[in-house]
Amino acid sequence: MLIVEGSIDVEPEQRDAYLEGRREGVLATRSEPGCIDYVFSADLTDPGRIRVFERWESAEALGAHLGLLADRQAAEGSVAVLAADFRRYEISSVGPLLA
Repeated sequence: MLIVEGSIDVEPEQRDAYLEGRREGVLATRSEPGCIDYVFSADLTDPGRIRVFERWESAEALGAHLGLLADRQAAEGSVAVLAADFRRYEISSVGPLLA
């Protein structure tokens, strides 16, 4: 399993528009093969930050998704991204937080 987490910074007054512009893309991504979870959400303490969390079954599924992003992003609105930072984690085991 792969986890992708990150943040996107936009002007605070544009954050809601940015998130709304991603709604259809999020729904489409959730139906892609190998997508376990895909979330864009507003940060509770930073008014210009969006948090991103993704879980993928495999590197191949994530790669296929990344190949679709350029076309999808062009159709998702024109809010300027000020900064973005993403990390990919390869997970070898998963279990409950409290056992």
